[in-house]
Amino acid sequence: MASRTGGRDAGAGAQGNPAGRGATCNPDSRYSSERREAEDDGWPADDPPPPLRTQVGVDTSRSLISYNQSPDIPFDRSVNPYRGCEHGCIYCYARPTHAWLGLSPGLDFEIRLFRKPDAARQLEQELAAPRYRPATLVLGANTDPYQPIERRFGTTRAVLQVLHDCRHPVAITTKSALVLRDLDLLVPMAELGLVAVQISVTSLDAHLARRLEPRAASPERRLEVVRRLAQAGVPVGVLVSPLIPGLTDVDLERILERAAAAGASRAGCLLIRLPREVAELFDAWLRVQVPDRAERILSLIRQCRGGRLNDPEFGSRMTGRGPVADLLAQRFRLAARRLGLDQQDREWDLDASRFRRPRLPGSQLDLFEQDSRSPQP
Repeated sequence: MASRTGGRDAGAGAQGNPAGRGATCNPDSRYSSERREAEDDGWPADDPPPPLRTQVGVDTSRSLISYNQSPDIPFDRSVNPYRGCEHGCIYCYARPTHAWLGLSPGLDFEIRLFRKPDAARQLEQELAAPRYRPATLVLGANTDPYQPIERRFGTTRAVLQVLHDCRHPVAITTKSALVLRDLDLLVPMAELGLVAVQISVTSLDAHLARRLEPRAASPERRLEVVRRLAQAGVPVGVLVSPLIPGLTDVDLERILERAAAAGASRAGCLLIRLPREVAELFDAWLRVQVPDRAERILSLIRQCRGGRLNDPEFGSRMTGRGPVADLLAQRFRLAARRLGLDQQDREWDLDASRFRRPRLPGSQLDLFEQDSRSPQP
């Protein structure tokens, strides 16, 4: 049924962006047994609806590290401290995961969030397992680990503390300035070759960015984060993602130039992906925000995706194919090479050899050490 938050029904037919939110509607979960349809009853709205308020529940999943075997992804494990993301990026490929919870990938994804209060303990247990073998872990592969609710709950900080104490390599992807809060952990990890950070910058147009990513840091603030991390000695790169042909690609070279000037040492670029419900949500957003360009943008995306809005095939789902995708990829390669940000030449090789398995309370080694500290007769 419809989800009510802050006194307003964020139903399937909600049109226009609610204040501070990205999605223009709240379609039902594809697993829902019921469907809702908006209907105009003829009565004019007397007052604007109140803002939608964020609700945070508890994620009760029993494991923290997610593993993948995708040939398109250069890592095999990740941790996402939160489900859903308050940044509200309309293009987010993680939105469909909210359907698994029986919630909408639309506004529910932005306002009905879940945290893992025992994330640090779960991570310690998984890292302590005798069969665990360390390799670079990505923090925030699905949703941003430094989204606004992190200021209140500190789940990402707790996870990073465990990785710091265990000397476990980690790569962080974020579009938040909150990552600077954790410089006290990041700097010593960087000195040991244990950490790298990628800052996602989609556009340099602050007005467009505010509509695309309503609760994320401004483009200028993100570039300042790149500068601060580089000055602190933390390896940092820029991720021009997602690249949206006809909307954000005009800034591609300028983003790379600004990032290089700020101290970035590498760059990446990913074409927009619109899996499952994201295609519908993005289409609706275009009709509201840039109606004069909507068809042009969708046409360019289809030209990169074999005539569809999304291509789920391995080998092409991240990069696209066809003349438009090839041209965008060539522009990125040329600019990255010119600025010294070429990924091939700047691969981060984080050190997994320093890993120290955590000692859990009650373990045999812990008992042995307690016994050795006992007074001798």
